[in-house]
Amino acid sequence: MHITSLLLATRLVLQTQAHDTLTPAAHRALNDLHYLADDAREGRGVGTRGLEEAGAYLARAFKTIGLAPGGDSGTYFQTFTISPTAPAVVHSDAGGKTIRNVIGVLRGRSPARRGEVVVVGAHYDHLGLGGFGALDDPDSTGKVHNGADDNASGTTALLEVARRLAGRRGGPDRTVLFIAFSGEELGDLGSGHYVAHPTVPLDSIYTMLNMDMVGRLRNAKLIVSGAATTKEFPALLDSLNRAGGSGPRFDLRASGDGWGPSDHASFYGAERPVLHFFTDLHGDYHRTTDDWDKINIVGLEEVADFVAATVTALANRPGGLTFVDAPPPQTAIGGAGYGAYLGTIPDMSESPGGVRITGARAGSPAEQAGLKAGDVITAIGEKTVANLYDMTDALRSHQAGDTVVIVVKRDTATVRLTAILGKRS
Repeated sequence: MHITSLLLATRLVLQTQAHDTLTPAAHRALNDLHYLADDAREGRGVGTRGLEEAGAYLARAFKTIGLAPGGDSGTYFQTFTISPTAPAVVHSDAGGKTIRNVIGVLRGRSPARRGEVVVVGAHYDHLGLGGFGALDDPDSTGKVHNGADDNASGTTALLEVARRLAGRRGGPDRTVLFIAFSGEELGDLGSGHYVAHPTVPLDSIYTMLNMDMVGRLRNAKLIVSGAATTKEFPALLDSLNRAGGSGPRFDLRASGDGWGPSDHASFYGAERPVLHFFTDLHGDYHRTTDDWDKINIVGLEEVADFVAATVTALANRPGGLTFVDAPPPQTAIGGAGYGAYLGTIPDMSESPGGVRITGARAGSPAEQAGLKAGDVITAIGEKTVANLYDMTDALRSHQAGDTVVIVVKRDTATVRLTAILGKRS
């Protein structure tokens, strides 16, 4: 037997053994995930049959769960056509194509509160066959990008949260709207359309919870951005994380405003409180290697449990929420791309006076320059880097082939490294 075949056989045996220890709920979630992230879904890219099949699958699941249709004309679908002039589609052929949000409704039980709505969302599209937005080598274009973590994981968790809430006796006081958004990878198109054409009055939306990339839970670290969008969120999240009395469930990193590169930002722009649940970036992000067998399905179930508890607490909470506004970052305006290529993997949980990285991609300019996991980038060239937006601006100001000095904090030392920036594929 060839060594490659032996390794594959060993991996299959280990996966089978792990699969046999799963709970029924985890088995169910794994089946959903496997369907959504299968090669047959063609990467769920806009315009693919696979994206249509995924949407139909979610509508059937919503019906089976017991959610009422929340889309157009008594269906589960909110259908719209992408404008050919949309800035987000200038790098693609998506203009003029039709996509669908999938919407299910769990009606609130309280006559006094059912008119208020908690939105729970996740996007179900991905990059299809690569191209713009993919971070692989150029020869990956034309290959299926399954997006198991991004965002079949969040979509699977959306179904799990819906099952938990719909299966509880009595139901929530407020109405809960479950939305699987399309077009997120092209610039939050589905959530942007929903906010512009809501199926419920926008001012009736109590809050919006988003799950994007929740399938790689490691060391129990769960990032929740948007915690600063109301005064009440930090204490609520901390209380839920400590429920049960046996210590915190997660290494919970809850902070930040409601802006960010996912669907919650559309709702925050409409002055709705938001939370985004996220298990952090990894080296398979936007690559062909983001496959279902790398998902921590047990961790995904744990995140779904926590989100379901958060939705329940918010849906039954007697009082209002105190919205806290924040200006959008300048880099969220326009679309100049990400600039020259460095190849770091940022730690999205915090900005400790710069951008902490969890690693450098193999063969990247960052690795060749000597950047290491744990380094905090504080400057690139002449530009100070206080956060990821500053880093994006710094890279946008350079071209492939430029030589730049990168200043990092490494433990207690300040280190200056020289990098030759590359070209993005």
